[in-house]
Amino acid sequence: MFLRQGGISREPDFIVKGLDTELKIEFQYADREDLQYFDFKISKVARKVKGERRPHEDRIFLYILKPSSKYAFLTPKWIFKNSISGSVPAWGNREAYRVPKDVFLEQFKYDEKLEEIIALIDAKNYILEFQHELIEIWKEELSNLVQRVVDENKIVKILPKNLESFFRVCFILDHIYRVPENKNMWLVYLLSYVNDDLKLKEIAKLCYSLDFLYSKIDKLESNELYVLKEKIRVLLGLINKYSQNNDLYISDLDKSLIEETRFALFSINLLEDIIQELIFYYGVDFKPISRIYEHVESPLETYNVLRGTLRFNAKQS
Repeated sequence: MFLRQGGISREPDFIVKGLDTELKIEFQYADREDLQYFDFKISKVARKVKGERRPHEDRIFLYILKPSSKYAFLTPKWIFKNSISGSVPAWGNREAYRVPKDVFLEQFKYDEKLEEIIALIDAKNYILEFQHELIEIWKEELSNLVQRVVDENKIVKILPKNLESFFRVCFILDHIYRVPENKNMWLVYLLSYVNDDLKLKEIAKLCYSLDFLYSKIDKLESNELYVLKEKIRVLLGLINKYSQNNDLYISDLDKSLIEETRFALFSINLLEDIIQELIFYYGVDFKPISRIYEHVESPLETYNVLRGTLRFNAKQS
């Protein structure tokens, strides 16, 4: 699980519990099989004992090769024994355990059921990239707005008690690496904008601002935690209300269905991240997020419609 206040947690991806046993599972997959080496993070494979690295004994790795729908269960001991330690260019030259291709691929078996799982992984990765484009869209919009001050003598207005202005301030602060002094107060103030009349574009901007402020707060007081919890439930309920046929979203008939869906997916992704952290750090009684886009009825259907529509529009243009 990814956490803001400490990078990546040391918790495994999955924990399987029996009557008297517990098994930790680390999950990895590869998009390609023509690599010379397959890499593993050193701390996931081994721990230091008296200055020496020793393989973990309380976990296994589940590894999937997406192109061929194959899988393998690998022990840290096997990885440790069959790898070399070296830097990985794709990881910024960080050190890793690198297993040579020939030895690695011998461990895998084909499973036709993996094809559906892999399709879902691909769909969610596509959706992640699609919704994240919203940041670049907002950057361009704000850039054009500021440029008009010089080019057309326009005035950029940032007004008090206005969600759009609040969002612009948070967006600018975020990208110049600054944090408001009274961030807890800002959070409560932002949450006061949550109401049943919000459209998806407004929800997305509110969620961006919420994510920005929440990630900078050291500790939430009990009253702040209560308000945040209730407002997240309202926001998720609103987004769900705007769902159309379990694949796309619309809240404003004058807006593009694709862009409206981008707003919804962007918001869901941020809210699920915050929910996981509220459970982890504060024990809030949300249902744990067991998979990304859990609040999307059918990510695969959403992916298929988005991909088909965007490809069609690209051909038309």
